[in-house]
Amino acid sequence: MIAAGGVALVVLAAGRSARMGDAGSKLAQPLLARPLGLHVAIALEGLSFARRCAIVAPGSTLDYAGHGFDTVVNDDPVRDLSSSVRLGAAYAVYRGARAMLIALADMPRITAAHVLRLLDAAEGDGAVVASSDGQKPSPPALFGRAHFETLAALTGDEGARDLIRAGRHVVTNAAELVDVDTPEELARLRASLGVSPH
Repeated sequence: MIAAGGVALVVLAAGRSARMGDAGSKLAQPLLARPLGLHVAIALEGLSFARRCAIVAPGSTLDYAGHGFDTVVNDDPVRDLSSSVRLGAAYAVYRGARAMLIALADMPRITAAHVLRLLDAAEGDGAVVASSDGQKPSPPALFGRAHFETLAALTGDEGARDLIRAGRHVVTNAAELVDVDTPEELARLRASLGVSPH
């Protein structure tokens, strides 16, 4: 187990929303009376992380600071998908964290209970613990500090996938791991929650 008090929570919120078409930024889309991109930050407010950081795109209007987050701007999030992970790893190193938990801002159904299970499954500085729907691993994922140097050197669009695949996996309900990339996915999520389209 790695206690939350030794962990830097890093929320990746610098995505391009390229697949949202005319809908604009997916993270700013309303969901249950708040922007979609703030749900994971609010869901994890009760956990005593050492530090919290949101990696955001230039011009982001989401108020992560109001929820206790430092913000780091990814000046060029389109260069490769690993750029935000590199910034998160550099933040974790700077803050002296024992581990880093990466969560995605476009996964609005993540719960604190599941994240606590990830922390419980982590063993030592070499830990890699990812979420799974029972078929494939995904974020949120925890990385012990032994992996910070590797994460800080990532390039390309694969991100930390190889580390995640090789790590330990904690299974949860597939509905909790829903990832919103398109207007259709957002509409399905709203329908599943019984809320209006806007």
